[in-house]
Amino acid sequence: MSDTRRFRGPSDLHLHSVHSDGTESAAQVMAAAHRHGLRTAALTDHDTTSGWAEAAEAAASLGMTFIPGMELSAKYQWRSVHVLAYLVDPDDPGLREMTDRIRRSRLERARTMADRIGRDFDLHWDDIVAQTSDGATVGRPHIADALIAKGHVRDRTEAFSEILSPSGDYYVALYAPDPVLAVELIVGAGGVPIIAHPAGRAGLLPMPVLERMLAAGLAGFELGHRENLDAGIRTLSRISTERDLIVTGSSDYHGLGKPNQPGENTTTDDMVARIIERATGSEPVYP
Repeated sequence: MSDTRRFRGPSDLHLHSVHSDGTESAAQVMAAAHRHGLRTAALTDHDTTSGWAEAAEAAASLGMTFIPGMELSAKYQWRSVHVLAYLVDPDDPGLREMTDRIRRSRLERARTMADRIGRDFDLHWDDIVAQTSDGATVGRPHIADALIAKGHVRDRTEAFSEILSPSGDYYVALYAPDPVLAVELIVGAGGVPIIAHPAGRAGLLPMPVLERMLAAGLAGFELGHRENLDAGIRTLSRISTERDLIVTGSSDYHGLGKPNQPGENTTTDDMVARIIERATGSEPVYP
């Protein structure tokens, strides 16, 4: 068990770098967090831990505590479910096998979508590769950035609402595990699973699904997030209070990829301490 007295807030536990769909290096993300007054931060790139070492070194140099994290992709029926995974063992075989499978699916999906889009727009696979960094989890944001670079759309919002829309002809579904399995894998890797932005426009997951996730070890909900809607927050707040769950607040920072800014939502010190105390997979990195 880590000594939770060694970290200090404010804390933002949801930030992305170029290792997934952010626009800044892991070190730059930590620097941005520090500029915004944060003193504890987590890097939570999609389905990868490849940015941990860089982020940890940068955070320590700034006098910050680094919380290793990841945002694991999952899917229930038609909707995406993102499960934040804090302090997992990055070498756990089960979790590694799943993240490898998801990243392969992302790569195959991106290639297929690029081929489809390329029939109607001047866009090639090399254009998308140029928008990624080594080890990055390739995704639709990289296709969006390639479309922006080629002048086909103004920004990611336009790309996602038009060319990359799930209702469009170019869209390809992504493989992702059932959210209950996602929770089981995170817990099996010694991590702490929290559902990211669980009260957005898609609505809450059905209660039977949430019950199965809680039974599998779901630790709580990210209720402080700009995409959450009030009605869903009220429902999940009540559940969290009744069951003594962990509640977090975060920015979901993506650099220039989204308007979100570090520290626009934060997690209280006692909730960060509960995450650290619960985890067995890895340790925070203290300055």
